[in-house]
Amino acid sequence: MTDLIGWISTVILVATVGRQAWSQWKQSSTAGLSKWLFIGQLAASTGFVIYSWLLQNYVFVVSNVFLLVIAAAGQALFVRNRRRERAEPTARAR
Repeated sequence: MTDLIGWISTVILVATVGRQAWSQWKQSSTAGLSKWLFIGQLAASTGFVIYSWLLQNYVFVVSNVFLLVIAAAGQALFVRNRRRERAEPTARAR
């Protein structure tokens, strides 16, 4: 029962954070996002993966690996979208 609570929580958290990255991809915008959001998530998730591994808590290892992947994707999207936003004024001036 304890692990079930952990797995359900993992699904909810991964779906929520994943939805944020999905929205960022679909909108191709960084509006309302700080560059530190995904950087902080990358750092925290890396620490939590190591911590969970050392505790041999595999529910949290899996959870945090998923969050780490989403954070990396989110950061990559943020950088891509920021570059596009900065390049748009140049493209419009032509």
